[in-house]
Amino acid sequence: MADPKPESEQFRDFGVHPRPEYPSAQVGELERTPDADSERRLAQIRDEGLDHAARDFAGRHMQPGVYGGESAYKLKGALAPGQFPKASPQTGYYGIPMLKEPQWTEEIPLYFFVGGAGGAAAVIAEAARMSGWDEDSKIVRDARTIAAVGAIVSPALLVMDLGRPSRFLYMLRVFKPNSAMSVGAYIVSVYGTAAFLTKFHEFLLHELDIWPVRLMQELTSTFAALAGVGMATYTGVLIGATAIPVWNHHVRSIPVHFAMSGTACATGVLTLMGNDNRALNVIGLATSAFEIAEGIQVEGEDTEFSDPLRYGFSGTLTRIGGVLSGPLPFALRAASLFTSERTSRKLRRAASVCSVLGSLTTRFAWISAGHASAKDFRLPLQLAPEQRDLPERWRPSYADNFA
Repeated sequence: MADPKPESEQFRDFGVHPRPEYPSAQVGELERTPDADSERRLAQIRDEGLDHAARDFAGRHMQPGVYGGESAYKLKGALAPGQFPKASPQTGYYGIPMLKEPQWTEEIPLYFFVGGAGGAAAVIAEAARMSGWDEDSKIVRDARTIAAVGAIVSPALLVMDLGRPSRFLYMLRVFKPNSAMSVGAYIVSVYGTAAFLTKFHEFLLHELDIWPVRLMQELTSTFAALAGVGMATYTGVLIGATAIPVWNHHVRSIPVHFAMSGTACATGVLTLMGNDNRALNVIGLATSAFEIAEGIQVEGEDTEFSDPLRYGFSGTLTRIGGVLSGPLPFALRAASLFTSERTSRKLRRAASVCSVLGSLTTRFAWISAGHASAKDFRLPLQLAPEQRDLPERWRPSYADNFA
């Protein structure tokens, strides 16, 4: 029996280039390049792609990295000269995800939750102070407390995700208006400083009630409210500006959705702190009504980009957060309008608990949906809008990918 041809000659017969072999000198050069890790990863991805292609066209399982002998000859009838499968929305790029999953830790959804509630509380405090509907100023004081707590906890959670405080300080060295992360770092800094100083001046007024202190409190309270709007919305812009399909597809709605969710949470916490004000109930009704509309819109979207919000674990989490944020608190708050004072108070407290839990669940749901969307290798290849108008029999079943 004749000896099998070398691997390079086998592939050359089919018009297919074999896997390159680097001399030791070239490998040494590669190790010294600044981007050596990226080059090695690129070579690994190429090898994995060749393995996937070889297994698919040979019609049987092959051990990764095995191309010689009988397996290579089996490719002769399947591959045209120089041909390998091309990437498409139906087959992907050799089945390898083209997007990297979010590398955020569990602190990030908590950061979104705390920051959104704190920013919304700062806005509510300033609105109550300027409108005068808070007669005894209890809502203003409690809302400023929530904002101050958020100002302390939010940066701590962010630093925990970054690993070192110096990394957060490094983000403040350069201001990039076109970068949501850079703008967000400054929003966190301004909001945290203003919210903390507002609460500090409030304590100072008890000991030193003079007009300079009152003036500084009003100024810092206004700055905290303005920065609070950014704090409640910028996290939605942050994830929407990424390449993750489910996030980028909802880039216009996520910031408003996060702001309403944070407002509902802040309203709920204020109610649980003993603030039984009609204005708070109206705010709670408005935010829960918005959450209902948001849930209906997501469920009604007939697009594969929203499938992570409807299928799989992320879809279940999204629905739970939607029910806790929308229909349930809305029904409880609406029912409180037609019951006795004692029952009404209990219903509003129950609605507040639902709103807080719903806001927290919603943040984790969106992060989970981002992970599921990044794993779907077909979505980034949907470059042409007309591809979505293909007949159903030609379209891949995206729902099965999240089942």
